[in-house]
Amino acid sequence: MTIKVGDRLPEGSFKRVTEQGPADVSVADYFTGARVALFAVPGAFTPTCHANHLPGFLAGLDALKAKGVDKVACLAVNDVHVLKAWAAATGAAGRIDFLADGNADYVRKLGLESDRSSAGMGLRATRFSMLVDDGVVKALNVEGTPGKVGETGAERLLEQI
Repeated sequence: MTIKVGDRLPEGSFKRVTEQGPADVSVADYFTGARVALFAVPGAFTPTCHANHLPGFLAGLDALKAKGVDKVACLAVNDVHVLKAWAAATGAAGRIDFLADGNADYVRKLGLESDRSSAGMGLRATRFSMLVDDGVVKALNVEGTPGKVGETGAERLLEQI
């Protein structure tokens, strides 16, 4: 079943990119007591994710924070080392939190996985964005067209806050 507005995030964990190196973080520890703009990409360094989705959240970071967002996080079905390299390459390190769901365990719990096997990518995250307040989904946007960022971009999430 796919997560929806009003649902509490399911339990789970990620690998997180930190200045000290990779760290395990539970969903409860990351989201409890915080207002988080979370967006998911099918893959780091992939064309749409790299050129459109992540840059939109970088550009909208100050506006999101001005509207009361405590953290902005990017979830991807990549390993933590790839996400660290992507954060560094894009200038997002230390500005956006990168959450690695290397085996797609968490996106499956959300019901937001996407089988990209035909493109040689295996199971990935569906492109989405959500506003999470203290672990509860307040807004959820799922992109309907592969290779596009419209409904899931920072601008859309800003309209919903």
